[in-house]
Amino acid sequence: MGYTAVHSVWGRLDASMDDLGCGRAWADVHRVKGLRLACPECGGRVFARASRQVIRHFYHQIRPRDCELANESAEHHLLKLELAMSARAAGWRAELEVSSEARNWRADVMVFDEHDRPFMALEAQLSPMTQEEAQMRTDRYARDGVAVCWVALQDRPWERVVPSLRVRFPSQRGETWTVWHGMARYAWEPRTLKAKAKWVHITCPLGDAIKWILDGRVRVHNSGNGTVRWTAPAYEALALARARMEAEAEAAKRAADAERRGKEAEDRAAAAAQRRQDAERRARRRAEARKAELQRLAGFFERTGLGAAVWEPFTQMVRSASGKAIKYGELSPAHGNGLLVYARPRWESGEFNLAGVVCPDPGALGKWPAELTILVPNQTWLSRMQAAARTPLKVAVLNPVTGRSNFVRVTPASVVAPVGPNGPDRP
Repeated sequence: MGYTAVHSVWGRLDASMDDLGCGRAWADVHRVKGLRLACPECGGRVFARASRQVIRHFYHQIRPRDCELANESAEHHLLKLELAMSARAAGWRAELEVSSEARNWRADVMVFDEHDRPFMALEAQLSPMTQEEAQMRTDRYARDGVAVCWVALQDRPWERVVPSLRVRFPSQRGETWTVWHGMARYAWEPRTLKAKAKWVHITCPLGDAIKWILDGRVRVHNSGNGTVRWTAPAYEALALARARMEAEAEAAKRAADAERRGKEAEDRAAAAAQRRQDAERRARRRAEARKAELQRLAGFFERTGLGAAVWEPFTQMVRSASGKAIKYGELSPAHGNGLLVYARPRWESGEFNLAGVVCPDPGALGKWPAELTILVPNQTWLSRMQAAARTPLKVAVLNPVTGRSNFVRVTPASVVAPVGPNGPDRP
């Protein structure tokens, strides 16, 4: 249900206003046969009705799922009406459910200034919203020169980053809506650095808070920690005086700490030098480990013709092709003196499992496990595998010279079945 509707001749109707905002009476729309009114949000047909609480509104004969006005809760409905009535009681023109010409926002309540320009949006925000969404929607209003105050019933994360009020629903008939969070004063007595200073949220009727905001008696204050609240200029000045006093004390402390900072700079320089030495030692250890690994594989390089120069790009291609953590084992006589390759998923911490063999002797391929991947560096090695295959083989051709990868299945009949660089077979 909503408070507004559109008539083809009368224009926009607002059920919260005595003349419906267009010079018509409620009797002109309530229970009038043949009258066609449309929802300003979805364009669906709506009808005039007064609820049990005698609150006039418009409702859809068939409620559409994607219309925000049709699916508002009763709390949302009542809160935005209260916001509109509070703004009007404060002497401002306020309309419900107003959209921009570009349709990039729709305000629950739009307050207009003395020049009849949109001035401030009052948003009854009861549904969940992230801080990012709240800031984005606030900025969207700001680009059109419109301020905004978000009003909620519960504690929401976004109320710390955008101008907002938290209110209490009247518990019984005759009570007023009450603001209990968002309107604050600065408490600091006595006014010395030793005395604690803090922002204290104050409780007041919602109508008073709206009047103070619209009249400029309170304004948005951003604290140093990023918290946003409404407060009076006098409290802002008090907070500024405290900040200046703290800044002066900090300046004196910085002067007294100059010698200490110099000593800390020397210590940092010494620590940096130590880190450089440690980095150099780690680099030497890595170089030694690489040298030892190359020495360990010297016989393998000699047999396969790979060479130490292409070994590093080849191993990088193995890691890239598998998408897993890789380590190399020993030369395995049981696998044609090929180099064993072990792998495990990167996000797991379990054991490495045998995943492939690099350049095994083609003559040893008689009883080869069907799902064990053979890794070779070029087409020459692939041809050897094709010529010697006596069982189906999975072969990954990872060429470190061209940087290209290809995955094929080799059959005993030497028929090559390309799988492609993005195929399902991986070591």
